[in-house]
Amino acid sequence: MTEIFFRYLHFIGIMSISATLVAQHLIISSEVSKEQFKKIAFLDIIYIISIILTFIGGLSLWLWVGKDASFYSTNWVFHLKLSMFVLVYLLSIYPTRFFLRNKKSLGDTVKMPKVIIMLFRMQLLLVFIMPFLGALIAKGL
Repeated sequence: MTEIFFRYLHFIGIMSISATLVAQHLIISSEVSKEQFKKIAFLDIIYIISIILTFIGGLSLWLWVGKDASFYSTNWVFHLKLSMFVLVYLLSIYPTRFFLRNKKSLGDTVKMPKVIIMLFRMQLLLVFIMPFLGALIAKGL
């Protein structure tokens, strides 16, 4: 039952990461209204929580429940997937800092740097590749 719980936690985290990235990408543009900016910043908080849930679920499946840790530890595809997960997290740091800094800006609109839009797109690409790698890992590749 513990394994099922952590698999579910991992799955919910993955789906939440995907959903928040897609929602943020749909809202974001080169200039957003204050209301849109608040929505994006709120989604970013949910995104961070989702990253944490995914990490806790995945780490538990790797080291505690499920298949033996050596199954994952010796698999190069797992290491690629784990590296991509860390990269997704690292790519999210700059946008999060931008949202925190500009949360209380006085203007009616907030100018969104192009780099933030590109960072969202890169994160989306990586997040949509990772389930494929998970399927390869499950098949023992």
